[in-house]
Amino acid sequence: MPAISVLFVCLGNICRSPLAEAALRAEAERVGLDILVDSAGTGDWHVDCPPDPRAVRQALRHGIDISGYRGRQVSAADFHRFTHVFALDGENLKNLRRIRPSDGTATLALLMDKVPGREGNGVTDPYYGDEAGFAQTWDDVTSAARAIIAELSSIRG
Repeated sequence: MPAISVLFVCLGNICRSPLAEAALRAEAERVGLDILVDSAGTGDWHVDCPPDPRAVRQALRHGIDISGYRGRQVSAADFHRFTHVFALDGENLKNLRRIRPSDGTATLALLMDKVPGREGNGVTDPYYGDEAGFAQTWDDVTSAARAIIAELSSIRG
C-alpha cells in the first residue's frame, strides 16, 4: 500500500468527491507519485450508485472515465486507512469531525484550504445546477489536486 492515501468526502459521493478523486489520480499519475485515492459521502443514499451523469461527462472532457466509480459512505475506519481526509465543504467537515474516532490518524482538512486565496471556501455543490456547475467543480478540484501533489512531491523530495 502506498505511504500516502487520500480520501475526498462530500455529501452523496456522486458529484464533487468523485471528480476530486479523478483529478488527484490524474495529477499523481502525471508526476509519477504512487498514492491511494478514494472518495466517499457522509450520506448513505447513493451507496453503490455511479457518479452523476454530468460528473461523468465532465471527467470525460478531460480524458478520464469515472463511470466505474461507485458511491460509498465514509466510515470511522477511513480515519485509520487514509493519511489525509479532505472535506469538500464546511458542512461535511463538521460531519467528519463528528464521525472521526478519537484515535483516528488521518489529517482532516477542508479541500480548498490547499488552494492559495481559497482558504475557508467549499467546493460548490453542482447537483441542482447545470453543466457549468460541474465545470466549475472540476476547475476547483483540479486546482486543489495540483496543490496537494505539489505539497506531497516536496515532502517526498
